[in-house]
Amino acid sequence: MKINAGEIRVGMLLEHKNDLWQVLKTQHVKPGKGGAFAQVEMKSVNKNTKLNERFRSNETVEKAALDEISYNFLYEDDNFYFFMNPKSFEQIEIKKEVVGEKGKLLKENLEVNVNFYNETPISIELPNQIKCKIKTTDVALKGQTVSSSYKPAILENGLNVQVPPFIESGDSIILDTRSLEYIKKV
Repeated sequence: MKINAGEIRVGMLLEHKNDLWQVLKTQHVKPGKGGAFAQVEMKSVNKNTKLNERFRSNETVEKAALDEISYNFLYEDDNFYFFMNPKSFEQIEIKKEVVGEKGKLLKENLEVNVNFYNETPISIELPNQIKCKIKTTDVALKGQTVSSSYKPAILENGLNVQVPPFIESGDSIILDTRSLEYIKKV
């Protein structure tokens, strides 16, 4: 699907120079002289390389057509995460490098959306919020400011996050999976 260069957003997948690119940063620039353009930083999904590209406002780029299918997480081994389609019971495996840091948030039977490009899984989307348990965190110091001061905490899955001072070890929290930020205590 062709889109205008001004419509490029962070997270989009583009087909450019015979490869699939994920948009990391985008900036719309309107210089005093000449036409406006979009400065886009992209990362290759296949080759793991980066590219800075400048698209004029009147240019069009090809947005990748993705198939999104719902799967349930089953288990993991040393190299792969395994998922099952709840409707057809078909199982797929996705390399850990493809899933990345989000893989630590996967729990058994968690429903995720897997994005396919030409029948190859290229990314997963977790639910926006997920429940996690605090393994360890520092003790809050009395007399600290009441303002939004946060302290480091380690979740049971090994991720490091920032939490408010009233959160203690063993507490359950809701975490935003997109930004890995604390939302609320459960």
